[in-house]
Amino acid sequence: MVIITLQREKCIGCNYCAELNAEHFRMSKKDGKSVLLHSREKKGFHTLKIADDQAFEEADKAAKACPVKIIQVKMI
Repeated sequence: MVIITLQREKCIGCNYCAELNAEHFRMSKKDGKSVLLHSREKKGFHTLKIADDQAFEEADKAAKACPVKIIQVKMI
């Protein structure tokens, strides 16, 4: 299982995550910040759990490209 976490309020809107992992990230037209699709928000953290381990590589690329390091990806 892959767990992706996004601290959306700290997003600067660089668009790297959406370019590298369009399956899970989009840029909001409303405020220009990243949106983690199908995630649940709790205390400012948006979390998505994915049963498919194949998702790790793409999500990890997005996390490493993020200049403010607000995306965490782990496999459990």
